[in-house]
This record gives sequence, C-alpha cells and structure tokens, in this order.
Amino acid sequence: MKKMMKKSTQTNSKTTGRTSKNNSNPPVMPANIKKQYLKSAPQCKVTFRFPKEAAPDAKSVAVVGDFNDWNVAEHLMKKLKNGDFKVTLSLPCNREYKFKYLIDANRWENDWFADKYIPNGYGSDDSVVVV
Repeated sequence: MKKMMKKSTQTNSKTTGRTSKNNSNPPVMPANIKKQYLKSAPQCKVTFRFPKEAAPDAKSVAVVGDFNDWNVAEHLMKKLKNGDFKVTLSLPCNREYKFKYLIDANRWENDWFADKYIPNGYGSDDSVVVV
C-alpha cells in the first residue's frame, strides 16, 4: 500500500509575492529502507525507517519478519526526535526477506517503499526487502 502525495505549491514572496503551482514532480519522502553493502562480508546493513506520518501517535514500533523468525520483541525501533522510528540490521545478501512493522504491539503496517509485496496467508500482503 503506497501513499500518494499531492503536488506542492511554492511561495516566492521575495520576488513576486505570489504562490505558484509547482509543475515538477511532487516532493519525495526519504526512502524508508536504506541499504549499505559491505565489502568485507556478504552482508548488507539495512536501515528500516518508519515515518511518523504512518502512525502519528505510535509509542513503539518493531520491525518483524523472516530475518528474526517473526519475533515481535527482537527488533524494536528507536524513536527519533522528529517522530520517525529507525533500526539498522545486518542481513545476509542474495536473499529476499518478508517483513512488516508492528505498531504499539497491536497493528501491522507495510513499508510504503518496500522493494515488492507478496501475499501472505492472512489475507493481506507482506513487504519484501531484497538484498
């Protein structure tokens, strides 16, 4: 489930004092998944970022998936000052990992920018990160 973004408007009050439509692409949210491949080992440091906009009142978020046998307590994410949650994991390369975010231990959410999505046995999709 990917979130659509509205086109933004820009104000240039110093030159015109008017607001004009921005005809370029809409602003891009920072990627929720960042990958850093290690040269010294067949590992990839994967940083998962869960944006505040996805759950503004969240107190805790965990990333749960194949890489931790779907253990809801193993990878709790750190809450950042801006309200986002973040965690970095070292994952073996040449694999695909299904995962979801668990918000406040009671709500599941997919990553808006996952590499792909695969149907699961519960009537929804799982996010997938490919490393």
